[in-house]
Amino acid sequence: MTIENDTKSLLISALKKCGAVKFGDFTLASGKKSKYYVDIKKASTDPVTLTVIAEQAASLVLNEKVDIVGGVALGGVPLATAVSLKSGLPLLIVRKEEKGYGTGGRFIGDLKAGSRVVLIEDVTTSGGSVKDAIAAIRGAGGFVDAVITVVDREEGAKQSLSAIGVKLIPLVGASDLIQ
Repeated sequence: MTIENDTKSLLISALKKCGAVKFGDFTLASGKKSKYYVDIKKASTDPVTLTVIAEQAASLVLNEKVDIVGGVALGGVPLATAVSLKSGLPLLIVRKEEKGYGTGGRFIGDLKAGSRVVLIEDVTTSGGSVKDAIAAIRGAGGFVDAVITVVDREEGAKQSLSAIGVKLIPLVGASDLIQ
């Protein structure tokens, strides 16, 4: 499943209008250098852009036959929350590491053995950070077959996730954004 061109144009416009697409010299989380940066946290805090993302992602989520919408802390949480509200599916927050106090655990939400989870990501580059969350969910008995990302930087995430049996569904690709 892919996003239609007019829908994609709406998202691209919203991302640019809220200032989420920046050009210059940037260092990515991976340490890699880039001439552009996509600040989805800027988009997540803009209600208009967040609504566009949530509507587009929720329409895809409902086609995936899943039980839970998941987001990896921190960037994926507001996105997954918005998609949960639009889709009516419960929310799962995946912490980067297990919490050693309070109720502990790696998950916030009701992940049961056999639960089918779709993860919502802000930006994917190589897919490394989301693969860790997928492994944690699978280790707890859940299933992840798809990741929906707002922006795929088109630098290997699709292939990396495919190698572990997960399809990457981008709302937009970097090539669409930086034209």
